Amino acid sequence: MKAGLKRFLWLWLVPLAIFIAGLWRALLTGQADPWDWGVPAAVLLAGAGFLLARRGWAMLCSVALGSVGTALIFCTLAAGRAPDPGAAMGLSLLAMLAGSAGALLRPPPSASRFLSKRAGTSIMLLLLAALLLWRGPAQPVHPVPANPVPDRPDLAVITGLPLFWDEMGKGGPRDAPIISILRTRFTIIPMDDPLQLKTSPARRLLLAQPRALAPAQLVAIDQWVRDGGTALVLADPLLRWPSDLPLGDRRRAPSVSLLQPLLTHWGFRPVDIKAAEMRERTPDGYVVTLSGVQLFRSGPDGRIVGPGDWIVNRKKMGRGEVLLLGDADPIDDRLWLADPAYPLDPRYWVADTPARVVHWLDGAPIPGERRWMQEARGVAQAVGRALFAGMIWAIVGATLFRRERPEVSPGTKREYGDMKDNKSG
Repeated sequence: MKAGLKRFLWLWLVPLAIFIAGLWRALLTGQADPWDWGVPAAVLLAGAGFLLARRGWAMLCSVALGSVGTALIFCTLAAGRAPDPGAAMGLSLLAMLAGSAGALLRPPPSASRFLSKRAGTSIMLLLLAALLLWRGPAQPVHPVPANPVPDRPDLAVITGLPLFWDEMGKGGPRDAPIISILRTRFTIIPMDDPLQLKTSPARRLLLAQPRALAPAQLVAIDQWVRDGGTALVLADPLLRWPSDLPLGDRRRAPSVSLLQPLLTHWGFRPVDIKAAEMRERTPDGYVVTLSGVQLFRSGPDGRIVGPGDWIVNRKKMGRGEVLLLGDADPIDDRLWLADPAYPLDPRYWVADTPARVVHWLDGAPIPGERRWMQEARGVAQAVGRALFAGMIWAIVGATLFRRERPEVSPGTKREYGDMKDNKSG
C-alpha cells in the first residue's frame, strides 16, 4: 500500500507542478500555447529523471507523458481546438530530452567506469533541450519582422495620445509598442497639423483621439479622405488611458473625443456607450479588448454599428474610405501586451489589436493564428478536466507498476547483473 501510494505521488505530483507553473504563463496572455509549459517541463522533468533513474525508463516515461498530456488536454479544451502541432511536438520532445538527461546523470551503483560516458550523453541531451528552448517552438510561430519590410507605404499619424513621447517630458522621443509594430509595415509620419496632409505623400491616416482641431483642419481631413485617402479614426467618448499628469494639464490626451463635428458631417451619429471593458471576438476569430466604446448609427438604414459588427464601421467618402472605432483604448499596450519589452513577439500579446490595426490600415493582416482561450467558465472547466485526466493517468500508472522494480539505473541493468554474477562466481 505504501509503495503504491509512493508511485502514485510520483506520477501525479510532478505533472501537477508542471501544469500549475505553465498555467500561470498561459493565463497571463490568454493564449492556449503548449510552449508555455516548456521551461517548467524541462526543469522539473530533468530533476524527476535524476530521482527516478533507478525505477526504470517505463516509470520515467509515464511521468513525462502525464506532464505533456495534461498540458495538451488543457490547451485543446480551453481554446476549443487542437493546439499548434509544432508546439505540441516540441513540448513532447523537450520532455523526453530533459527526463533522459536527468536519468543519465544518476550514477549506477558500483559502476564508476560508466560515469564519464553517461555524463557526456546527459550533457549532450541537456544542450539539445536548451537549444530547443532557445530556437525551437518557443520562438514566435509568425514573429513580426524586427527589421522593417521594404517598400513600406507612408502612414500619417495625428494624435493627442503619448505614442511618440514620454508624456512627462523625460527621456526624449519614445515609441509606444503599437508604433513599434506599425513601423515594421509603414513609414510613419507624425503630424501636428492636418493641413500638412495636402502636401504629404501619405495615403493612410491614423487619427487617434487628437486634440481640438480648428474648422479649417477638419475640412483638410475631410478633403484628404475624399481625394482618395484611407483614415482609421479612433474617437473615444470615455478615454481610460492611464496618465501621471494632473487633470487639466494641457499635455494630457483629451478624455473625450473632439471629432464629433467631423463624424456628424460624415454621417456617424452616436447613440450609446458601453462603459465596461470587454474582449470582443470578430467573426473570423480575432480578439480585441475594448474599454468604454461608443456605438454609432450610420447609413441610410440607420443601423447601429459597434462591437460584434466587425468592431469598426467602414464608410466610403468620395474616392476614399473612413474606418471608425468609437474607442482609443485598444491601442494602449496595457490592453494587448503582456510584457512591453516584447511587442514584436505575438506570444506576449493578450489581444490581436496590432494585427487588426495593420489590417484596417493596409488590408494585409500580420500572419499568425493565435489560439485564444474561451470565456472564464470554459477555462475553469478545462483546468478541472485536464487535472482529472492527469489523476486518472497517475492511478493507472501506479496500478501497472505495482510490482517493485529492482533498484537499477536505466541503461545499466546488464552491467549491474554482470557484477552480481561475477560476485557469486
